[in-house]
Amino acid sequence: MIFLTRMDKQQMYLNPDHIVSVEETPDTVITLFNGYHFIVRERAEVIIARIVAYRARIIRRAGVPLPKKYLSRPKRSLFSSVVHNSGDICPHERDKQPLSPFHGQDL
Repeated sequence: MIFLTRMDKQQMYLNPDHIVSVEETPDTVITLFNGYHFIVRERAEVIIARIVAYRARIIRRAGVPLPKKYLSRPKRSLFSSVVHNSGDICPHERDKQPLSPFHGQDL
C-alpha cells in the first residue's frame, strides 16, 4: 500500500495494483480499475516513485532467503579439508601433475 493525501488533507493508503492511470492536470487524479477517481496532493512523479518502492519491497521480501551461517560452516570445513589433504586422496596422481601451467608447456 502507498500513502497518499487527499485534497482535504485526509490521509489514505491505496493499493497500487488497482491503479489504472495517474493524470496530472492542475491536480493529480488517480483512476482505479473500478471507475473510482481520487484527487490527491502528491505529484505524479512522487506517486510513481512510491509505487516503484512498494513493488521493490515486495520483490525483495519474496526473494530467496540468505542461508543460515551455522549451516554453511560444516561445508566450508569439509571443503578446506579436501583441498588441504588432496595429496592423501590420490598420491599417485600428485606426481603426474605438471608443475607449470598448461599454456606454458610446449606441445
